Parts: sequence; C-alpha cells; structure tokens
Amino acid sequence: MNDSPTHLLLFDLGHVLVEVTGARDITPYLKAPLRWDGTDWPAMEAWEAFEKGLLTAQEFSERFVEQANLSLDAPAFLANFTGWTRGLLPGAKETLDALRPRFRLAALSNSNEVHWRRNAELGVPQLFERSFTSHEIGVRKPAREIYEHVLTEMEVVAADVTFFDDQQPNVDAAKQAGMNAHRVVGVEELRACLRELGYL
Repeated sequence: MNDSPTHLLLFDLGHVLVEVTGARDITPYLKAPLRWDGTDWPAMEAWEAFEKGLLTAQEFSERFVEQANLSLDAPAFLANFTGWTRGLLPGAKETLDALRPRFRLAALSNSNEVHWRRNAELGVPQLFERSFTSHEIGVRKPAREIYEHVLTEMEVVAADVTFFDDQQPNVDAAKQAGMNAHRVVGVEELRACLRELGYL
C-alpha cells in the first residue's frame, strides 16, 4: 500500500459521493420507457454533447426533450434537470475528511454546466484539491484522454492514483491508463473498499 501524502485518491461524484436522482425525476414525463444504460437511448447524443461542453443549457434542453420524447417543454425540463443533483450522500464529507491528512484528494466527473453549478452551491469542489469535469475538459470518461489530463494536471504518475467510480467502463479505462481503480456505488461500498485497501 502506498499511503504517502503524494498518493492521489480520485473520486467520481454521482452515485459515489453525491446523490443524483435523474431517472426518478424524469420518469413521470416520459411518453415511452427510456433506458438509462446508454445502449438504446435516443437522447444520448444530446447528453454526451452537453457533458463535453458542446451545447448550451438551452440547446441541450431543447434537444433532450425532442430526442427523449418528453411531455415537458424545454424550460420545464431544464428546471427539472437542475434538481437532479441533490446533495452529498450521508457520510461522504466525513469520509473525505478522514482521508485528507494522508492522501491527496481530487474529483473526476462526467458533468455539465448546470449540475456543476449545483455542486458548487453545495460546496463539493471545496472538498478536493482539484476537481475535473468533462464539460470543462471537453472529454468524457471513459476516454483515455481525460485520465491523462488528470495525471498531467496533478503532476502524478498513474501508479500513484487510486480511482473510484460507479461505472465499470470508467473503472476499466482507468486501469488501462495505469491507475488502481475500483467500482463502488455509494458511500458504504466506498468505505468498505477503502478499508480493504487499508486507507481507512
């Protein structure tokens, strides 16, 4: 185990440290069932473009409403969408506070300008040395470039990074980039993984 102050713990946010409720919030407005795993999602093009910073919030909401065939108009959807980021999951801040004396902490999130503004209001970026978001970088996980961007910006080698994410493709890509990576969903799974690694 490398537990020196130079070792970087890199965290995804949604469904790991932050509660996100998009599927629950949008379901009542679907005219037809919408798959959320990305394999058969007509709104995926708009979603990915927004998370790469290629669309404004207005452009995204208009395209998403059309592609997902919602019963909401674009302004109403955008208001709904803004509330998808609820807040830190119970125990998230305490877990990061316990790790901070021994590790560098950073966040890496596929996000967008609307949800990132909400995270800022919640004080999420202040919990980390640096926060990296796809809409600012222009690349989404699991593209290798986003992991390499973090390594460059944090001035750290991949072997000195442990990454936590709830999506297996993102975990696999981090491993391919040379990072130690683990799939966890929620704070309890994260804490269990951290204890297994000897980090807590």
